[in-house]
Amino acid sequence: MKLYGIRNCDTIKKARKWLDEHGVDYEFHDFKKDGLSSEKLSQWEQAVGWETLLNKRGTTWRKLPDEVRDTISAQSAHQIMLDTPSIIKRPVVEREDGVSVGFNADDWAAWLG
Repeated sequence: MKLYGIRNCDTIKKARKWLDEHGVDYEFHDFKKDGLSSEKLSQWEQAVGWETLLNKRGTTWRKLPDEVRDTISAQSAHQIMLDTPSIIKRPVVEREDGVSVGFNADDWAAWLG
């Protein structure tokens, strides 16, 4: 299992703590520090949709100009997420059986058994 996010993000800290407490092995990838490829982002977009990946509730989204937010599309969202990975909803988790976005302890308990 691979956990993608930003090390100092509060949600990432909660998710990592939950995984550690439940003895779940994972590899952490900080996409702000370690980067994010266009190919990887495209895989996630195909798996869960760009709308799911784009965090419209965070400060990074609110800092975008109105004209960018008002005309967002799959193509422009892809480029914005590559240029500014902090706008991606966190964490993104990859497992053999799929990709999930966000952290909810109850959902994770069901998903990870």
